[in-house]
Amino acid sequence: MILLTLFAQPVAAQSPLTGPEFDAYTRGKTLYYGFDGQAYGVERYLPDRRVIWSFLDGNCMNGVWYEQEDQICFIYEDQLAPQCWVFWQSGGGLIAQFEGDPTATELYEAEDIGEEMLCYGPDVGV
Repeated sequence: MILLTLFAQPVAAQSPLTGPEFDAYTRGKTLYYGFDGQAYGVERYLPDRRVIWSFLDGNCMNGVWYEQEDQICFIYEDQLAPQCWVFWQSGGGLIAQFEGDPTATELYEAEDIGEEMLCYGPDVGV
């Protein structure tokens, strides 16, 4: 089981990560994210701002990210509407807040396992 880390420092006291800072922190990593004490999803960060996301169900979506103002926005192959997040770095990893809204979803980096994520091919077992 992935242990989720809660961070003591409030995000409002920190500066959001810029695109280059986010890229330097994430590139080449596979990060698991938690929400509300539960595993939420996993994302693999590739060169050229490419990503692969999964909700831990083996279905993976390719995407790209870009910086827009103080947010990091993601566009995935199955959803062309951008998903924008404000990222902060804490002592335990990343904190991501959806659209920078304090009342919206806030994800915590659970860990970088240093392994490839599990992705099944299309319609496996059908």
